[in-house]
Amino acid sequence: MNIETTKLTSIDSITLDAADPDAAARFYADAFGLGPQIRTRAADAPSSGFRGFTMSVIVSQPADVTSLFDSAVAAGASVLKPAEKSLWGFGGVVQAPDGAIWQVATSSKKDSGPATRTIDNLVLLLGAEDVGASKRFYVDRGLSVAKSFGSYVDFATSGSPIGLGLYKRRALAKTVGVGAEGSGSHGIRITGDAGSFTDPDGFEWSAAGE
Repeated sequence: MNIETTKLTSIDSITLDAADPDAAARFYADAFGLGPQIRTRAADAPSSGFRGFTMSVIVSQPADVTSLFDSAVAAGASVLKPAEKSLWGFGGVVQAPDGAIWQVATSSKKDSGPATRTIDNLVLLLGAEDVGASKRFYVDRGLSVAKSFGSYVDFATSGSPIGLGLYKRRALAKTVGVGAEGSGSHGIRITGDAGSFTDPDGFEWSAAGE
């Protein structure tokens, strides 16, 4: 097989485990207006506590954060951190009914106009026990590093529908306001352009169509 066909450059979609996949799909449509990027499937393995990852919805202004955050809560999400200003911008954290944790955020602290609910970026953050080892794993798979400092890595995924980053698992849990303890399945499958594999922290990747 040509090595270039297995180079990881893009995340096509995320599939989340849910006890009720149809209800979960409706939640993501109602809360964030998400379509094929976020899929759901029946949970087929036990999972408890922190699943080890978060999804981030990045928007351009606080009004959009508030609109999406409020619609997520109205659709059934639980508030982990209320939407508010911080040193880095404005944002909040919710937990979807299926258990996945979502950050809704912007780096801007002021509105430039009415809320549009336009999502600029979707980003998957994977909690890593050894960030350096996981970083090397993904670089070996073909990804380039855009930013890296301390326990955080942001990969360059230009053109990808979903961005990818790594964060120390315990630090990621603290950021979203939950305990770091968790066991069982991560409850997520990541579909990309580099075939099927499992990363050092047990996150499952698959090729489109699998």
